Amino acid sequence: MTAVGTTRSGRGERGVGKSILLHATLLAAVAVSLFPIVWLVLTSLKPRDGWLSSELEIFNQPSLDNYVRVLTETRFPTWLLNSVIVAGLTTVVGVLLASTTGYAVSRFRFPGYRGVMWMLLVIQMFPVAILIVPLYNLMAGLGLLNQIPGLVIAYMTVAVPFCAWMMKSYFDSIPREIDQAGLVDGLTPFGAFWRVILPLARPSLAVTAFYSFMTAWGEVAYATVFMSQEEKRTLGIGLQQFVGQHWSDWGLLTAAAVLIAVPAAVVFLLVQRHLVTGLTAGATKS
Repeated sequence: MTAVGTTRSGRGERGVGKSILLHATLLAAVAVSLFPIVWLVLTSLKPRDGWLSSELEIFNQPSLDNYVRVLTETRFPTWLLNSVIVAGLTTVVGVLLASTTGYAVSRFRFPGYRGVMWMLLVIQMFPVAILIVPLYNLMAGLGLLNQIPGLVIAYMTVAVPFCAWMMKSYFDSIPREIDQAGLVDGLTPFGAFWRVILPLARPSLAVTAFYSFMTAWGEVAYATVFMSQEEKRTLGIGLQQFVGQHWSDWGLLTAAAVLIAVPAAVVFLLVQRHLVTGLTAGATKS
């Protein structure tokens, strides 16, 4: 018993050298991760044109001048409003389509079932660069260029396949007996899905909402191609106005970047309780 206890105790202990090395590695990783964020915030708080100097004026005379310039001297408010509308619609429609699609392929077997599953899987393999040209031709034919619905549809091609597959895995982990109990109580199949299953799938819905939001928030490639009019630009395109061929206004860029990060951080804080549960749901079978 003593030998066994000693062996188990030895396995559970870590030497001083290993502990120091582990903590040093973790601190280095944290420093590397936080450095870009700290540099971004400090640069945004430098006085106007202070980013041209290597001195840390932030500790002597921090200034919000860059934020004032972004909000009053540029079209940032317009870009922000467009991005909020696009990201909001993408989130709502993405959650609706992904949840209904995931539930359908989880609970029902219908003609073309395997084709739908393969389609959801294969679509995720195409890079954005390959999809831009066919999507552009499709949007031009439908008259959806420089239209917010057209950009939302483009983002759906990215968000929905992945989220539908993830939702399908989560719904698979919910016993079918729960659906049947709802039907016995007089609910329709859609009523059982809406009133019984969806409340149980809140962690996965939170991940779907977060992924759909981040797909549209600050995206550049699709927005650049489909939104060429000045008043229809989103944040991803708008920031390009601060960068020229031979110059970059880092004061405006960093201030705008901080402002863009705030809504994303708020959304993350709202759903972070469910992120781990939602991402790992369906990974194991009972």
